[in-house]
Amino acid sequence: MARNKQTIGRRILIVAFFIALISTKLLAQQTGVSSTLSPIPYAVQNSRKPSVSLNGEWKFAQTGKKGSIKVPGEWVMQGYTVNTGETATYSREFSLPDDWKGNRIKLRFDGVSSHAVVKINGKKLAEHEGSFVPFEIDITDALKADHNLLEVDVQANTISDILACTSQYAVHTVGGILRNVTLFALPSVNIGDFTVVTTLDKNYSNATLALKTLLVNEGEKVTSGQLSYTLTDANGKLIASSKASFSQLQGAKRKLLETVIPVKNPAKWNTDKPYLYQLTTALMVEGKATQTHSQKIGFRQVEVKGNQLLVNGMPIKLRGVNRHSVHPLTGRSISDDLELKDAVLFKQGNCNYIRTSHYPPSQRFLEVADSIGLFIENESSLTWIQHGASPIWKLWNYKDEKFYPYMLAANIEKMQAGKNHPSVIIWSLGNESYWSPLWDKVYREAKKLDPTRPISFHDQCWGGFNNGGNKVEIANYHYPGMNGPQATDTMKRPTLFGEYAHLSTYNRRELLTDPGVRASYGPVLVKYYDSMYVHKGNLGGAIWSGIDDTFHLPDGNIVGYGPWGPIDAWRRLKPEYWGMKKAYSPVVVKNVNNPLVKNGKLLLEVENRHDFIALSDVEINCKIDGTNMRLKSLIKPREKGVLQIPVKAGTKEVYLSFTDPSGNIVNEELIVLKPTGPATKTDKVAIAVTENEMAYFVVQGDITYTINKITGVISGANKKGVKVLEQGPVFGVVLMNREDGGKPNVAGETYQNNIYPIKNYPLYTIFANAIQVDKKADSITFKIKATYTNGDGNLTYTFFTSGDTKVGYEVKTGLEQPYQYGMVFQLPKNFDELSWERKGEFSVYSADDIARAKGTAKLNAKWLSSVEAFGKPSAMLWKDDANEMGSNDFRATKHHILQAKLDNGHEGIVIQSNGKQALRTWLQDEKIQLLIADYSNSGSEPFYGSPFTDGRINIKGKVLKGSVTFKLQ
Repeated sequence: MARNKQTIGRRILIVAFFIALISTKLLAQQTGVSSTLSPIPYAVQNSRKPSVSLNGEWKFAQTGKKGSIKVPGEWVMQGYTVNTGETATYSREFSLPDDWKGNRIKLRFDGVSSHAVVKINGKKLAEHEGSFVPFEIDITDALKADHNLLEVDVQANTISDILACTSQYAVHTVGGILRNVTLFALPSVNIGDFTVVTTLDKNYSNATLALKTLLVNEGEKVTSGQLSYTLTDANGKLIASSKASFSQLQGAKRKLLETVIPVKNPAKWNTDKPYLYQLTTALMVEGKATQTHSQKIGFRQVEVKGNQLLVNGMPIKLRGVNRHSVHPLTGRSISDDLELKDAVLFKQGNCNYIRTSHYPPSQRFLEVADSIGLFIENESSLTWIQHGASPIWKLWNYKDEKFYPYMLAANIEKMQAGKNHPSVIIWSLGNESYWSPLWDKVYREAKKLDPTRPISFHDQCWGGFNNGGNKVEIANYHYPGMNGPQATDTMKRPTLFGEYAHLSTYNRRELLTDPGVRASYGPVLVKYYDSMYVHKGNLGGAIWSGIDDTFHLPDGNIVGYGPWGPIDAWRRLKPEYWGMKKAYSPVVVKNVNNPLVKNGKLLLEVENRHDFIALSDVEINCKIDGTNMRLKSLIKPREKGVLQIPVKAGTKEVYLSFTDPSGNIVNEELIVLKPTGPATKTDKVAIAVTENEMAYFVVQGDITYTINKITGVISGANKKGVKVLEQGPVFGVVLMNREDGGKPNVAGETYQNNIYPIKNYPLYTIFANAIQVDKKADSITFKIKATYTNGDGNLTYTFFTSGDTKVGYEVKTGLEQPYQYGMVFQLPKNFDELSWERKGEFSVYSADDIARAKGTAKLNAKWLSSVEAFGKPSAMLWKDDANEMGSNDFRATKHHILQAKLDNGHEGIVIQSNGKQALRTWLQDEKIQLLIADYSNSGSEPFYGSPFTDGRINIKGKVLKGSVTFKLQ
C-alpha cells in the first residue's frame, strides 16, 4: 500500500499542475512524467530526423523466464504469463543519432498496461499508472554518449486496470507495452504543449483560431524569440499567418503564449465534408527555426442548446457503434493499418460516430477520424464503478477518496492526448458507473480543462434513467425499448443512447445453429432508428457493439465476450453490418414499395438525413431498365422532398444509388414498377396409390412416395430407384435457446470452446389414429389424425397431377416458447446446394449478405473442435464460414420465401411459398434437414428489448396451422 499512497499523491500533483500550469519542478521530482505532451516535431535545427520509433523486438524477462517480445503488443498474446503482483521487464538498447547532440531527448509511451517504471542505464526516471493514455519522459540527463539501455518494469492488474475492468473485460490479463514507443529530440528551448481551439461567430461563418503554446526552457541560457504560425488549406494555399514574440525566458522556466488568429469564412469541418487545414508552428530563435511541427486542424464548434447538440450551429444526429480495439491474435494492441481499416469500414457502413468503449483511442484512430469524418466520443478507461458487473465493489467503497486521483488522471491524460482533434466532440467520463461525489469532482476539473466540448457520463445499465443524479451536459440511457426515443423529447438535456440495439451474442448455441438470427437484426434496426431520428431530443446512439470481442490465446483457448459486432474480429462484414448500413443511411427513399407514377414521372419521396449537406452534394445515379442517367436534387439537410424520374409506360424497374462526397455509396434502391411473375408449367403427370399391410405407395410421375401406416409419416421417396427424400415433411418445433456455454462468470464472458450447434428434430410421431384416402381426377389426398410424444394433430397430404405436393397441419402441443415451427424434411446428404428467391425487406442487398433476396449457397460442412476456427478466419467472407451443420450461408434462415430449391446437381426439391414463410437448411445426422417455418422470430438473445423481442409467443395448448407446397424433381 505504500507504493499506492505515493502514486496517489503523484497523480494529484500531476493533475493540479496540468490544469494550472504550476510547480513544474516539483512535478518532475515527484514522478518524472510530464503532465503535458510535447508535439513531436518534423524538424529540429541541425537534425536530419528528429524522431525515431522504438517499436519492434525487445527483450522480455520475468521470474524464471527470458525471451523476446514484440512492441507494441500484449504479453499474453505472445505466450507469456505474468501473474498479478509480478513484474515483467522490457529492455532494449539504443543509440542516439549523432546530430541529436545538444538537444533534449524525450521518450513517449502511447500506452502501457497498467503500471510502468521507466529506467535508463539503470536509473529510474519515471513511474506511470494507466493503460491507454500516453505519457512523456525527459531522459536527457541519464543518457550516455554511445549505447544506452532502456528498461520498463511493467505490472498488470493494478489499480487502474481494476477501475477500468480492463483485464476482466478482455477475459485475460491485458499487460504490456500496448501502443507505440517514440524517441524524439527537442531543442533546449522547446514547445512543451500545444492547444488548438476554434470558435465561430454568431452566424457560424467567420472563425477564430486560438492557439495556446507552452514554451519550456530546459537549458540554462536566457532566451528570446518568436513563434511563427502558418495556416494553409488542403491545396497548400496560405490562409493566415501570425507571429508571437517572447523574451527573456529563463532556464527551468515555462511561459504560456496565447495567440488569436482571425480566419474569414473557413471551410468547416463536419462528418459530411471533413475539411482539414494544415497548421505549421515554428519556434524561431535568433532568426532560425529551431523546432517545427505541423498538424491538421478543423474549424468546428460544439455546443449544447436545450436538448440538442449542435456542431457548427447545426443539430446533429449520431449514427454510431461502440468500438473496441481488438484483434484475435494481438488482443487490445492493434496495428495502425487496423485502426485505419476500422474507421473506414464503419464510415462505409454509414456510421458518423464512434464511442471509444471503454478506453481512449489511439492517435492513429483519431487522425483517421479527422480525415474521413467521424464524430468521436472519447471515453476514459473507467468502467463499472459500483456496478454489479464488477464484483470488486462488494469489497470496496465507490465513494472512497483514494480512487479520486486515478479517476481524475484517467480523464485528464486522455483529454490532453485528444484535445486537438476536431473529430472529438464529446468527452465521456466513464462507462456504466454510479454517480458519486468523486465523479462530480472529476467532471468539474475536466470542464475547467476543456470548456469547449460537452461531457457525458454513462450511467449504470439498470435502475432507470439517471438513477445517480448526474448533471453533465449530455444524458445517457443504455438499452431503451421502443418507447425510448419518444421519451427523450421530455428531457432537458440531449439524450444519447450510449449503448442500444445489442446484437445477439449470449444465445450462443442458437447463433451457431442458425446464423439467420443475425440477418433478422437489420429490418428491426431500421424501424428503431427511424424512431430515434424523428425525435428531436434523441441525440442518436451507438449500437452495442462494433467489433466481435474475441481473443485466440496462444494455448489454443478462445475467450472474450464473443461475436457481438456487425464486423467480426477478423474485419469481415456480418449480416448486421448490412442492416446497420441500411438503418443509418443518410438518404432514405420513403415509398420504395409504393411508387407513384404521374404524368410520365416516377415520384419518389426522399428524406435527406445528412446533418450538413444538401443532396446537391450527393451523386445520384439512376438506371431505368439498364439505361444510365444522372439526377439532381436540392433537398437541404434534415429536409424532405420529391425526386422526379422520367419513365415510360413500359418501364419495368428503376435502380438508384446515392454516393456521398467521400465516394461511399450510402444507399441503393430498386423500384419495381412491373413485377415479373414466376414462369408456370402446365405439364401433368400420372398419379396412383397402392398399399399393403404396412404402407401406402403413391406414384406421382417418376416419383414414388412411401407413407407408413402406423405413424402416418412419409418415410421416403424415390426417383427411378434413386433416393430423393429420406422422410417428411413432419411437424417440428425449434425451441428458443439461451445457452451461453455455462462458464461461471460475473458479466457474460462465456465465449468458450465447448459450445456447439443444437440438433433439432421434428416432433416424434407415435402413431396415426386414422388415415383417410380420397382420390380425385387431379389429386390424391390423405387425411391423418396423428399422436406425438408431445401433442396431437391433423395432417393432410395432397399429391397433384401438376407434380406438386401439399402437406398441411393442425397441431396442438405442450411445448411453450418457439423460435420456429413448421414442417421438416430430411433429404440425402448430397442435396448440398440451396438456391432461393425471397421477398426482401430491402430492395437491394450485397452479394455477400446471407439475407440477400436471391442467392445460391453450398453446404460445405466442416467440423470444428471449438466455437470457431482457431488462429485464422476459415473463409474470406463471413457467409462462407462453416461448422458441422454447413456454411453460414447454407444454414441461415431465409425469411419471406417465394421459391427455394435444394439439389444435388441432378435431383432436387423445389419449395413454392407465398412470401410469408421462412426456410432453413442444415446437415444433421448425415442428412440434410429442410425446415419450412410458418413462424420464426428474432432469436432468444436475453439482452434484447423491444422492438427486437417483438413477435415472441407462447404456443402451449394452442392449435398451430400451416402448410408447405413442394415438388420433387
